[in-house]
Amino acid sequence: MNDTQPLFTQSQLEAIAAALADTSEGLTGSEIGHLLATCRLSDPTPSMTKRHRLYNAFAESQNSRQDRRAILAFIRHAMKPERYARCPERFEPMRTNLNRALSFAGLAVDATGTLSSAERARTLSEAERRAQELKDDLTARGVHPDVLRFCRAELVADDYFHAVLEATKSIADKLRARTGLTDDGAVLVDRALGGDLPMLAINDLSSESERGEQRGFANLVKGVFGMFRNPTAHAPRIHWAMNKADAEDLLSLASLIHRRLDSSRMPPRV
Repeated sequence: MNDTQPLFTQSQLEAIAAALADTSEGLTGSEIGHLLATCRLSDPTPSMTKRHRLYNAFAESQNSRQDRRAILAFIRHAMKPERYARCPERFEPMRTNLNRALSFAGLAVDATGTLSSAERARTLSEAERRAQELKDDLTARGVHPDVLRFCRAELVADDYFHAVLEATKSIADKLRARTGLTDDGAVLVDRALGGDLPMLAINDLSSESERGEQRGFANLVKGVFGMFRNPTAHAPRIHWAMNKADAEDLLSLASLIHRRLDSSRMPPRV
């Protein structure tokens, strides 16, 4: 890959900076400052918003040096997988956003963090449109942010299979994060939400009605795993058709589960 030519266009630099400095999935301000210093890039506007700060640093470097070496070095440093060893969930969303921007410059970052040449994109993909439509519809429903992040182009490239699969995985991830358990599936649900004194309670458990609600919620979560996650995880995709309407309903259900888990509490144990 030629690091010097062609130079990035203004719109490409804007897109790359916006992806790297994305508010929810990008680099933090301190990370940007550290990487700029590491790559010996000046930081002309450190008090500006992250995306404008990064764009101005990139533009000044390219204009003064008339090459893109320092910008590519920044990307390589930013996308080293080992940087995300303590927060691996950040890597793939950032890589996806960045590759969307880099595609118009004929570049891509692979799963190892390697930056290389790729086929140059000319138009936004159908998958991008589908992902945005799904996200817009779910946003209108008020779906939980932890579910919306699975409405990405690479997850709906062919159908909605992977968006559904990843969203249901996120429920298990939250249960494990809240409880410290390492189980999965029905075993995880039973240990986290089941029993007379569950590890996570969605109400005060002070009446038979509330205890019944707790049992029903646990069964709902197990049902989601059993109906959607298990078949999608193990069956060939050709046997699991998932259309947009079904995906929206399931993702809305996943949103409800996330909200109840967010508001749940750990009852004291004596």
